[in-house]
Amino acid sequence: MKTMTRQLMQSGARLMRTKGVTSAAAIAAAFVLGTPVMSARAQSNGGTPERGAARLGSTLAGIGTTGRVLTVAAHPDDEDTPVIAWLARARHVETAYLSLTRGDGGQNLIGNELGEPLGAIRTQELLAARRIDGGRQFFTRAYDFGFSKNAEETYLHWPKDSILGDVVRVVRAYRPQVMVAFFSGTPRDGHGHHQVSGLLAREAYDFAADTVRFPVKDFGLPWTPQKFYRSARQAPDSATLRVNTGEFDALLGRSYYEIAAESRSQHKSQGFGVLQRKGVMWAYLSREASRVGPDDARSERSLFDGVDTTWAPLRAKVPAAVAPVLDSALASIAALRRAYVASDPSPLVAPLADALKQLRAVRNALGSGPALLIGEGIGRAAQVRARPAQQADPALWDALSLTIDRTSDALVEAAGIAVEAAAPQGTFPVREAEKTNVNDSIPVTISVFNRGREPVRVAGGSISGLGLRENERGSLDVAPDSTGVMQRYAVAFTPNSAWWRQQGRLGNDWFLMPIDARDEVQQEARMSTMAEVSLNIAGVSVSVTTPIVYRYADPIKGDQQVPVAAVPGITVNLASALEYIRAGVPVDRVVNVRVQSSYPHEATVRVRLEVPKGLVADSIQRIRTLSAQGGELVSFRLRGVLPEGGHQLLVAAFHENVPAMRGVYPISYDHITPMRLYGTSAMGFSAVSVKLPPRARVGYVAGVADGGIDALRQLDITVEKLEPAMLSSTDLSRFSTIVVGPRAYEASEELVKQNPRLLEYANRGGTLVVQYGAQDMSRFPVTPYPLQWTRPAARVTMEQAPVTALQPTHPLLTSPNRIVESDWAGWVQERATYMPSTIDRRYTPLLSMNDPGEPANNGALLVTPVGKGRYVYVTLALFRQLPMGVPGAARILTNLVGASPPAGTPKM
Repeated sequence: MKTMTRQLMQSGARLMRTKGVTSAAAIAAAFVLGTPVMSARAQSNGGTPERGAARLGSTLAGIGTTGRVLTVAAHPDDEDTPVIAWLARARHVETAYLSLTRGDGGQNLIGNELGEPLGAIRTQELLAARRIDGGRQFFTRAYDFGFSKNAEETYLHWPKDSILGDVVRVVRAYRPQVMVAFFSGTPRDGHGHHQVSGLLAREAYDFAADTVRFPVKDFGLPWTPQKFYRSARQAPDSATLRVNTGEFDALLGRSYYEIAAESRSQHKSQGFGVLQRKGVMWAYLSREASRVGPDDARSERSLFDGVDTTWAPLRAKVPAAVAPVLDSALASIAALRRAYVASDPSPLVAPLADALKQLRAVRNALGSGPALLIGEGIGRAAQVRARPAQQADPALWDALSLTIDRTSDALVEAAGIAVEAAAPQGTFPVREAEKTNVNDSIPVTISVFNRGREPVRVAGGSISGLGLRENERGSLDVAPDSTGVMQRYAVAFTPNSAWWRQQGRLGNDWFLMPIDARDEVQQEARMSTMAEVSLNIAGVSVSVTTPIVYRYADPIKGDQQVPVAAVPGITVNLASALEYIRAGVPVDRVVNVRVQSSYPHEATVRVRLEVPKGLVADSIQRIRTLSAQGGELVSFRLRGVLPEGGHQLLVAAFHENVPAMRGVYPISYDHITPMRLYGTSAMGFSAVSVKLPPRARVGYVAGVADGGIDALRQLDITVEKLEPAMLSSTDLSRFSTIVVGPRAYEASEELVKQNPRLLEYANRGGTLVVQYGAQDMSRFPVTPYPLQWTRPAARVTMEQAPVTALQPTHPLLTSPNRIVESDWAGWVQERATYMPSTIDRRYTPLLSMNDPGEPANNGALLVTPVGKGRYVYVTLALFRQLPMGVPGAARILTNLVGASPPAGTPKM
């Protein structure tokens, strides 16, 4: 058991290098925020990219384009999708978005995930958006630690040189001619992260070519962007350039703004669905710096004014012997664009194949490509790989490679080829190499569909992200209107894992895994289960890569394709990652352990517990035989007494004497690729000294990302979940208090309709506790007396900000627990959010707090009599504290539901 403890704790330490948090919070962080596993892109998620004639026509139009733009902002939802869609779709410019963070510190309107799980969701939302608008995606290592009011505060968390270095790495790897920052880099950006993104974007523009400050071996080959713009969407009068993103594309049947709106609407966790408006829609940009082009920025007509994006300057760098070959290929492609007939693309196949051969010949004549900044694995920083002395000009290499990729895509599309890879199950069990046997192999069926008019040869197929049990060789010919099928057998040696989590995180500041030259799709693909098929079309070799999926028909949703993932053979899940428990009070609690096998055969496991001192289990071990890919719930009963503080319960399932100590937590939403988050198999207990209110019975209307119900139950307070639609028919008089969870009104129109019923409950003698709502709750006329919010709404973001009790003897601060200074210790991310700034005099403010240098805000906890009862409005960030086991949050919540109004029990 000591070995088990040591292994678990070492695993937790690797996953989360925390600093400055309470022990209970550290346990929650280590065991809730395990390594996310990002599967390959699901073909059915993230909108409906064009197919067939529209896709081929769009690809043809983009062959030969050499422009490249990098846009920069702070969070996943900060991007200007109309600009990205217009550049990528209308002008076929290579366009990328660099988000400094993955949005880990945001809120969540679609589920309970916060922190790194939310960051994983928002990463996938960005990738879904990019699949629609045609952009590429990059990130730095910065962790979204929550709202920040200025750049100075942000730099306390993000080491400036490190994050600037990441931006420089991306600029040097991507090599844009033009950079666009979506924020001004000034306090008017309204968020410290936004301001920093604007500042770092400009510094990267200025210093990306500085090899003294940013050495080549660590940051890649130098690059000099030619122009720097900022978005002027908030100040159109300052714009030096505007573009009509509402331009209509007859081939796609939509305007680029409509495409951008669909892209924007992928940020569902943040509630950013928007209308797909038709008509003229202007995007505004302001040129801030330029090394080329006219002196008068307002005379420009294009982002690329002064930048020669034709092949003329690049052709001069091509070896003389192959320059005519390049001219021939480009001329052929131009002719193909003019000759394209959507109803019959087959005449394009042979000319496209010839052009592809020519383009490859030109690239081969250049010698080696530019040196790449590539990471060599876990624990090793990315460095430039050595290349031969003869290296191609980076701009020429980029343009040729992009043209080759687009020509290859067009060839496959014109030939009518589709490739699918399917497995009979959604997971592959991970086995140690020496124990692998045929029963652990999973068949993968690779199908090549030839829907064209000419035969195609399949030269071979391979699998990445898994190992092949047999590396089968051979080829097959696929005739028109037929299907070629290959069978491969795969085994998994390591679980698919999120690349950016592999070295953990330094507190709430930044991830430790270095970034390199690869964009997010490339990083994800190397960690995913993919099939690659080599084809010979019209005498030229091309490769097609596709995710390996488990495919099934859902009676409601239809065709579902779930990316296959390599997972541990045995996983151990606890019902909770962290629970409250009353300190110094006898406990009798059942702990449920879910043991799951991914093996295709029976597996016998011994489930063992290691309980914290003070608790005793009815058994420390239970033996179960799991069916093939089966699971079982194993229950243990704990009794005893825990002292105040943080404690942990450890669980391991031994299979063939090998301990399984990881839990898998699936996340699945229709608009993104399914994910698995991994964490160590442990549960934290936050033992809190708390007095319970007598005869408390709580009705709870759940909000978003709301752990309040679970916290109350763990504290032994009787609580019942109330659905908004049932409020009108439920006898509310049996509740001493009703709690409305965070942002519940925003998430439920029915709750807004039923609010008079809740106010009636308070008028008749009940206590109604409403947690914080939208940035402007005045949109919902639900409070008994007026409250007003500034835009943006006030908040206290320093979790250590001093708190002053304005009414220290008020029952909400004294009964049944006296709230003291220690109750404000150990808070995470923020004190309060979306606080009202103008408060009707009929409310009594109980607390005052503020960030440094700001005036006091009294809107954290408000109470007012309503008829015979009481109305309480709370903007304290309890939704962040309760899942982390913060003791003071539990005591405050207990007081909120426990202090009875003067009239006592409501009569309804």
